Amino acid sequence: MRIALGVEYDGTGFTGWQTQPAGTGVQDALERAIAAIAGHPVRLACAGRTDTGVHALAQVAHFDTTAKRPQNAWVRGVNAHLPPAVAVLWSHPVEDDFHARFSARARSYEYRLINRPVRPALQLHRAGWHPLPLDLRAMREAAALLQGEHDFSSFRSSECQARSPIKTLARASVEVDRGIVVFGFEANAFLHHMVRNIVGCLVAVGAGRRPVAWMREVLEARDRTRAAPTFAPQGLYLTRIDYDARFGLPEFGRTPFNSRP
Repeated sequence: MRIALGVEYDGTGFTGWQTQPAGTGVQDALERAIAAIAGHPVRLACAGRTDTGVHALAQVAHFDTTAKRPQNAWVRGVNAHLPPAVAVLWSHPVEDDFHARFSARARSYEYRLINRPVRPALQLHRAGWHPLPLDLRAMREAAALLQGEHDFSSFRSSECQARSPIKTLARASVEVDRGIVVFGFEANAFLHHMVRNIVGCLVAVGAGRRPVAWMREVLEARDRTRAAPTFAPQGLYLTRIDYDARFGLPEFGRTPFNSRP
């Protein structure tokens, strides 16, 4: 039987999603907890791997099991064996052709940035920070240049294992939510560090260090060295994964802290 899970986590204390030899990945914590309920080792596949310090409000993962358990056992039972920073929100049996990663049609991320002179304390691990004023109009214009199907090599980490740098960015938005700048992105898939590298470039434009047209130059260069440095991970959230309705997965995914509808 194949089981899909909806998961949220605070990535602060983890070395990202992926399993690590020292057992410090989110995947490690979940696999240990699921194995305690299943009674046998399991291996999880997820919709999108997140880096150290990156959070998820709507991660989707799946595993195979021969154990017969009530669906509630894969939620409350598993949660009883998880650290406080990780929680399973729902479980759902799926057909064997479902794959958390390869069946996903789209993924959404948000990056939340505190833009004020004084560094944050309460949101130290929940948001990025930029001390100088940012031009929202300029950042919105620059973000619009990235929408559509493009080769995003300029925003790709050297460690990226994706087969192709060509992705379709359906949405690249810049909004303000209660004084926090929120960068929103939706694409069929993302490259390693793609969102954080884009945010770094948008902040460079917003701070006046680069003109809006520079974003197109960076995109067309297909050269990582032409873009801004990778932005800090703390403000990045995986917020939604979209699948075909035939899989019957629960609707979930929201903005951080439920601050917007």
